[in-house]
Amino acid sequence: MTQKKVVSCPTCTKLVPWTEESLFRPFCCERCKLIDFGDWAAGKNTIAGESVFPDEEDSIGKLQ
Repeated sequence: MTQKKVVSCPTCTKLVPWTEESLFRPFCCERCKLIDFGDWAAGKNTIAGESVFPDEEDSIGKLQ
């Protein structure tokens, strides 16, 4: 017997079945996917670690 995997939408926590029919997985819908994308674009989400391009960050700071 195989159990279907279910995950929580990272944006609204609604349960989403992990199947090919779930077009926006792990998100429940396109809206939640776009909200998450917007958070990344706005800098609200980051991945910890050192910058791959440290010189670029220095020059951006000087422009401001």
